[in-house]
Amino acid sequence: MTEDKLEQETLAWLSEVGYTVRFGPDLAPDGEHPERADYRQAVLPFRLREAITFLNPGIPTSAREDAIKQVMDLGIPSQLSANRRFHQLLVGGVPVQYQRDGETRGDFVRLIDWVKPANNEWLAINQFSIQGPHHTRRPDIILFVNGLPLVLLELKNPADENADIWKALDQIRTYQEQIPDLFQYNEILVISDGSEARMGGLSSNAERFMQWRTIDGTMLDPLDQFNELETLVRGLLAPATLLDYLRFFVLFEDDGTLVKKIAGYHQYHAVRAAITQVVTVSQPGGTHKGGVVWHTQGSGKSITMTCFAARVMQEAAMENPTLVVITDRNDLDGQLFGVFSLAQDLLREQPIQAETRQDLRAKLSNRPSGGITFATIQKFMPEEGEGLFPVLSNRHNIVVIADEAHRTQYGFEATLKGKPGKEKYQVGYAQHLRDALPNATFVAFTGTPVSCEDRDTRAVFGDYIHIYDMQQAREDGATVAIYFESRLAKLSLNVEELPQLDAEVDELAEDEEESQQARLKSRWAALEKVVGAEPRIQSVAQDLVAHFEERNQAQTGKAMIVAMSREICVHLYNAIIELRPEWHGPDPEKGAIKIVMTGSASDKALLRPHIYSGQVKKRLEKRFKDPADPLQMVIVRDMWLTGFDAP
Repeated sequence: MTEDKLEQETLAWLSEVGYTVRFGPDLAPDGEHPERADYRQAVLPFRLREAITFLNPGIPTSAREDAIKQVMDLGIPSQLSANRRFHQLLVGGVPVQYQRDGETRGDFVRLIDWVKPANNEWLAINQFSIQGPHHTRRPDIILFVNGLPLVLLELKNPADENADIWKALDQIRTYQEQIPDLFQYNEILVISDGSEARMGGLSSNAERFMQWRTIDGTMLDPLDQFNELETLVRGLLAPATLLDYLRFFVLFEDDGTLVKKIAGYHQYHAVRAAITQVVTVSQPGGTHKGGVVWHTQGSGKSITMTCFAARVMQEAAMENPTLVVITDRNDLDGQLFGVFSLAQDLLREQPIQAETRQDLRAKLSNRPSGGITFATIQKFMPEEGEGLFPVLSNRHNIVVIADEAHRTQYGFEATLKGKPGKEKYQVGYAQHLRDALPNATFVAFTGTPVSCEDRDTRAVFGDYIHIYDMQQAREDGATVAIYFESRLAKLSLNVEELPQLDAEVDELAEDEEESQQARLKSRWAALEKVVGAEPRIQSVAQDLVAHFEERNQAQTGKAMIVAMSREICVHLYNAIIELRPEWHGPDPEKGAIKIVMTGSASDKALLRPHIYSGQVKKRLEKRFKDPADPLQMVIVRDMWLTGFDAP
């Protein structure tokens, strides 16, 4: 098959799903049916004007023309920043002002009808020439919606073994430099060589270009593995699907560096399944069990949760719901809150955190609708003297989104706790949640499977509604394989002390409220003393250095070391730099090894040199993720263990 043949087949598929196919030269400024003033225009202005007029009949012509001007001239030199601004206009509408009845009115001009795909114009144009500052280039296929070039497909000759999909990506990168105006409007990039196909965003590197393996969301590779492009066209680019995707599954994050992220097929269909379930069970008389989404760790669970939040908040049947996002640890709460906070463009809402139990009660009991509140599940503990957690809201349009919902503290059953003679029954936090929000709907996202014996999780959330397991994630390249090698460093323990240590560890695992953890510190210190004994630290350091250097001779990479306490982190760091002094660097911008952990200025002198501000930690994160940066090894206690995405 030639590249031209592949192009024609692709156009035929696009025609079948709802696009009108046109030949680029026919629409050129000097073509038979010109639709733009010159080759520098990436937008089809006549079609854009017609669409805006049709979709906004109540807005005066002058305001509609102002909207067209804003779209045609975004006025932002940075390509990615301009793309972000365009996406905001595309999804939210173009802000305009006009005079009516002697007063100034504000409104938004719609560029797209998101509800009725047929009210938009769908055009697939091949060989559409665009003139840049120094070059004229002609991408293979561009998909226009209402005259806006939203999707670009670059194809390579299937018969040429030297022209694979990555050559197509290289071609797109060249286009980005030579015809930059086109990419201000781009939402999705597609590359294919006929058998393989991938899709990604403007800032996606090759690793982030993903397959789209389903059409209906249930069957994988329905047209077999050698027809990936047709599956992508029918499964993603069909008008109704594409509209839903562009509206709720494209994110921009800016934590110092602007990044565009687009969801994978597993994330898209998980959210759709969750929305369907939540809408059904949240109605009066429903079970309020929103289901469990199991997506293996590392496959983008936080992004899936963010997209679900955006989608459910805009669901008309939910009547402007309130979302309560629950985690079981403070660090996870902060981490997930950070992900949501960076996605305000998508959420159109500023999430808030409940700082205390009293703060949680105030935030939820006083909210009539809307809002996204983050809290650790421990904050749903009754105050001293309260038998039951008080009802905070009886509303049915509250959705509780739980992260890692199968852990023990989500249970209903009462257990006997406390010192001998002072025991009392304590029910699981799930019961307190139900008491606080009796009509809320609960949906769970987890990175590990729920065990068959776990009745509590099913009692709260129901059964699985979407699964993306490790095997499927590995096939897609969303995660990599993990290989375990036992390298035990022996502990020096008195056998008679083992039962006592086991009991102490069990008690620590209860995840008590932070204010109640002080009483456990002495018991933790005993265990830490055994694990952090100097001979053991020296042995571990020697093994780590030898193993790391040996592995890097065969394959370059970086290392993350997890220690049980901050003190052990520092002792291990000191032992390693004693073996390799050249790895040390007091400057956060220098050195091959660093410790990343929480702390404050009041910490003991041993820890203070390794306590960094949040800004410095973000910089260390970027250094560690950069393969070319000399930072090769980090030691952590509990930071970076979840939600840390690195190549």
